Amino acid sequence: MEILSSRVILRPADYRTTLAFYGETLGLGVYREYPGGTVFFAGQSLIEVAAHGGTGAPTGFSGAVWLQVRDVGAAAVELALHGVPIDRAPAEEPWGLIEMWIRDPDGVPIVLVEVPPSHPVRRDSRWSED
Repeated sequence: MEILSSRVILRPADYRTTLAFYGETLGLGVYREYPGGTVFFAGQSLIEVAAHGGTGAPTGFSGAVWLQVRDVGAAAVELALHGVPIDRAPAEEPWGLIEMWIRDPDGVPIVLVEVPPSHPVRRDSRWSED
């Protein structure tokens, strides 16, 4: 199987509210719009907000939207200014990432992640100074 692209598709209860949350509150840029939906840039991925929420879609969401930011502390301040409740304040996790958790208007978990400079993800493993 060859995967050519991917995206997260959300089918919110209130399309306009969720559209405003991702577009205005989180400030994601629009990749494309189509009759019945909007697709946003989200780093190396896409988030599609479909206007046809609830049509045969399963209830609940067992995953999370993962968004990497440069400075999670600054993101916390910005989101607080927009009135977005913070479920979990920024904290360094045992795996070394700094994470903060919020939810979209439908309760979909969103984890905002900062990768510290010393984290292995930022190190070039192709060579060493040894």
